[in-house]
Amino acid sequence: MARARRNFSITALPGFASIAVLTFVLLYVPIATLVVFSFNEAASMSRWQGFSLQWYQAAFENRQVRDVSIRALGLAVTASAIATFAATLAALATTRTAKFPGQTMIYALVNQPLMVPEVVTGTALLIFFAGIKVSTGYTGMGYLVAAHSAFCIPFAYLPIRARLQTMDLTLERAAADLYANHFQTFRYVTLPLLLPGVLAGFMLGFVISLDTVVITEFVKSAGQDTLATYMLGQIRRTVTPEMNAIATLFLLLSAVVVVLFFIVSRKRP
Repeated sequence: MARARRNFSITALPGFASIAVLTFVLLYVPIATLVVFSFNEAASMSRWQGFSLQWYQAAFENRQVRDVSIRALGLAVTASAIATFAATLAALATTRTAKFPGQTMIYALVNQPLMVPEVVTGTALLIFFAGIKVSTGYTGMGYLVAAHSAFCIPFAYLPIRARLQTMDLTLERAAADLYANHFQTFRYVTLPLLLPGVLAGFMLGFVISLDTVVITEFVKSAGQDTLATYMLGQIRRTVTPEMNAIATLFLLLSAVVVVLFFIVSRKRP
């Protein structure tokens, strides 16, 4: 019995290979189709008529696309930086202190956006910021920065906290034995060891902010479209190969950041 349990493999279950192949087909065939037709010479979305880069050229020459892309990148960098800073402080407070009453509740509150549907968060932010807009008259990008930062905190928090939990405390204890204060220990010991987790949290927050449509759509004011909301608006009118080209570039950027995230997060303390 014990030998049979040790030799158990989920890949040996009936139908495992078929389900795995079907899953990958459903996930990646639509994406591959989008990428392929972004190079289609014709405007047709269903008939291939030759290879061409004209839709990428059209996207680069589209001033509105450039504007929303710059806005989206600036928003993602700012929001992920703020979220990473806050997540680092939260992770330190929940892993480098003795257990205290309410610690589990704090962990749940930090991860709340992961458990609540994004549309609920977006609606709550819409109502909250609407009152502030009416009271102050301010309708700038600050609302989007605040909303994206709050939404990205749990995504940045998870890799940072995981990194802290797996770090060996020997070097930190040695620094304390050598009369280093808390700040010196953090600056010269903890932070360098934690840096891969911080970078992973930043990159994950960057991707989440870049891809967020629902919260952006609920919070933004006029003239504050990001690339994701701009594409959504264009698709509502008509789907053109130019949208395929933009989506492919968007996909490429997200894939690069995600790959970097996994490379950085795999580094051990």
